[in-house]
Amino acid sequence: MMGARVGRMFRNFNLENRAHREIGREKPVSAPRHPTPVTNVTAESAEEITEEIHKKNDPLLTLLKTVYVESKDPAPQSVPSESGTKAEAERRPLKFTLPGDPYGICDITDVPKGKISIVEALNALNHHKREPQTWTPEKVAQEYSLDLKDTRGLLTFFIPFEVKIIPPNEGGPQQIKDS
Repeated sequence: MMGARVGRMFRNFNLENRAHREIGREKPVSAPRHPTPVTNVTAESAEEITEEIHKKNDPLLTLLKTVYVESKDPAPQSVPSESGTKAEAERRPLKFTLPGDPYGICDITDVPKGKISIVEALNALNHHKREPQTWTPEKVAQEYSLDLKDTRGLLTFFIPFEVKIIPPNEGGPQQIKDS
């Protein structure tokens, strides 16, 4: 109950002066209206306009008939068979997996060439971070069957997490003294 009274008091404070100030402001000017070519549209002129719109234009129709469009569908991609060697050639076995089955990632046994699993990506990034001279982008691309441009981008822009442990101060807690 008391809160409503206080709120009403603040809401009604200086209400009359605020109202006069708002009324005294200049009103915004609207944008000018541009003249339209047809200001008086009668039923007859509207009928003429619709007739003009739906009228066939013979020169344009003859030009349209001379246009010939030839389209070819792209070749359908072959679906690899169950026992096909092509499916085996396009996939490679995983190099590294997580121990156990924490998130269902271990169900994956192979990946397509040109792609990499999360575990392999983290492993490759870690190898490159620890030994950049031996694990060059070319070696990582060859090891995981990746495109060299994509591998360079991966090693340049993705950095594995670093955990830094800051040792506690041996001096104990310090207090700020007034000056």
